[in-house]
Amino acid sequence: MTSSNVVSEARSASPMGTLSAVFWTIGPTDDKPAAPYLMVYSLGDGSDGPEAGEEAMRAAVEGMGLTVGGPVIDASQDSRVDAHLLVEARQAVLTLPFLKVQCSVPAVWEAAAKELGHAYLMCSVRPWPEVPPGGAVSEEQLRSFFAGEDLLAAGGHAVLPVRRLQG
Repeated sequence: MTSSNVVSEARSASPMGTLSAVFWTIGPTDDKPAAPYLMVYSLGDGSDGPEAGEEAMRAAVEGMGLTVGGPVIDASQDSRVDAHLLVEARQAVLTLPFLKVQCSVPAVWEAAAKELGHAYLMCSVRPWPEVPPGGAVSEEQLRSFFAGEDLLAAGGHAVLPVRRLQG
């Protein structure tokens, strides 16, 4: 896995600080196909410090229609969720009210997203300064980030339908 830098010069001065995204899959298993996941997180380097950044991220996530610590929302069934995902040609474009990122995704991730027709999004309110944008993310680092955490409590969650280019 590789994280993707999604910051602009203006973003680096915001309370949320540097935002990044990481894509990974879980599975497949004998009874389930591979499942695509993506997480948006901050490095905690915002203009007002990590605590203010966490609060700003919480407000942004709630502003897009998710509840931090709440249930996983199916964005195909809930029009209040302001999040969109386009997947095509090993590229994913994630559009949220507070960021838009386009990045390369692994072939297995793209295949899983297209097969299932959706991807699982997590917007973490907890900063993750140990994983710089563009750097490799190991399974161990990902497990360590979530260790001891109630994953639902750590952010807002949605199942996003995968959109594709028509043509």
